[in-house]
Amino acid sequence: MASSHLTEILVDRIIGDIIAREGGFVDHPADRGGPTKFGITRQTLAEHRGRDVSIEDVRNITMDEAREIYAARYIRGPRFDQIGHPALMALVVDCGVLHGTRRATRWLQVAAGVKDDGVVGPLTLRAVNGGDGPALYRRVLASRCRFIGTLVTRQPSQAVFAAGWANRVARFIEDTP
Repeated sequence: MASSHLTEILVDRIIGDIIAREGGFVDHPADRGGPTKFGITRQTLAEHRGRDVSIEDVRNITMDEAREIYAARYIRGPRFDQIGHPALMALVVDCGVLHGTRRATRWLQVAAGVKDDGVVGPLTLRAVNGGDGPALYRRVLASRCRFIGTLVTRQPSQAVFAAGWANRVARFIEDTP
């Protein structure tokens, strides 16, 4: 695993990339997450702040608070920062942001051949960090592709997002280690 300083640099880059992909304030009627800014939903912001929040609170979230939420909820909380392969870490974090950290963890665990309980613990980390990073990356990416296809098929209202999701996945395919 990388040194703490290098991990912090990587985490900062991953968060910056996610915020760039997510963009500013969006309130799309078909988005099941509701209004977002920098990809942070109203529910996520409320959980972070420990109280109800308004759409205006979402609209006014600062970049610093968004970064804090991503670091705590999508990287350190699920222990994704302990994934030693940088590209795999970035992919799993992005999967967690879009599809939930538990689902992303399960994809990682299936790829690594360990029990898929949705919790990154010592056995998962040993298997992931001792495994073939590029192969794990491809397996997680394949799980993501299958999930998106199934989601759009089962919930046609989500098809409006399919092109964006495909573009997002394509960027990770292009960056395949």
